[in-house]
Amino acid sequence: MTANQFRRLALGLEGVVEAEHMNHPDFRVGGKIFASLQPGLKKGMVSLSPEEQARFTQDAPTVFEPVAGAWGRGGATSGEGNAKACRSKTGKGDTARYGRGNACSHGSSPDREA
Repeated sequence: MTANQFRRLALGLEGVVEAEHMNHPDFRVGGKIFASLQPGLKKGMVSLSPEEQARFTQDAPTVFEPVAGAWGRGGATSGEGNAKACRSKTGKGDTARYGRGNACSHGSSPDREA
């Protein structure tokens, strides 16, 4: 997945806008960042809950990893290969939808799959 594909996928979710923080693109809903393209556009980051992060990193350990430090312990998850984190699937839906849902009020979204 290219940076432009990541961007189109993120912007295709309801209510998402692109902005910039610390010199790299991010994607927000309701003013909250839920995904970003990391510097160099080689990795994507999606904000998951710690439980979702554990499931994604267990199901696809070669794709997903927690980011370093406190952000990672809080669920920030990066994906290798030009933002596979925003496109990869597990049995519960794509990571972009989870990240978007976490940024919405009460951490839920009608886009989430049960």
